[in-house]
Amino acid sequence: MSGNEIHVNRKYIAEFLGTLALVFFGCGSAVIAGNYIGFLGIAFAFGMVLLVLCYAIGPISGCFVNPAVTIAMWMVKKIKSKDALIYIAVQCLGAIAGAGLLFAVASGVSGFDVADGLGQNGFGDGYQDGYNVTSAFIVEVFLTFFFVYVILKVTSKFAYKGFEGMAIGFALFLVHIIGIPITGTSVNPARSLGPALFVNGTAIEQLWLFWAAPIAGAMLAAIVWMYLSNIKATDRI
Repeated sequence: MSGNEIHVNRKYIAEFLGTLALVFFGCGSAVIAGNYIGFLGIAFAFGMVLLVLCYAIGPISGCFVNPAVTIAMWMVKKIKSKDALIYIAVQCLGAIAGAGLLFAVASGVSGFDVADGLGQNGFGDGYQDGYNVTSAFIVEVFLTFFFVYVILKVTSKFAYKGFEGMAIGFALFLVHIIGIPITGTSVNPARSLGPALFVNGTAIEQLWLFWAAPIAGAMLAAIVWMYLSNIKATDRI
């Protein structure tokens, strides 16, 4: 195996482990510690784990850990098509593994029932404050747009270097503050996929929104960022 192949494999492993950690710590903060830390604490947990990951695996893979971010990065030519497809696959696998690990830990206490939740996203009657599908779709598009635009901006050649992780982590914290009461906050299709597969039922039925809306928001962010930065789609960032 050549040195280049080893480097490529490390990127994929880093994305797998990073997404696993994001789901385990983020969703775990809700499932295991939610009664103690509340919505604000859960939002902080998601933001802080991503901040840490930016510095831990960012130099290896870029720390996308999110299919929506991967698609936006592909649109602005920061990742090749082959790598983007593999990134999305390992991000989904990492999210499933993270949800599986969380399920194994949470099951260790008497009375736990996965039907009560594993940090899955949702909307409508019976979920959080009961916001309807229209509100859920709109907020997921906008929150992902904001989050991904921040990522594109702070990781570009036009940004100050060294502060990327802080901006990205706090952006995720911010979107969770408003998103948790509405959808539980996805802005990440893989993060939604992992818990949904274990919870099943309504979580699986509603999963389409947490792929469609974040991807739409990410694509919009890429288009707007290129326009505002006066960058042509054919340019390499």
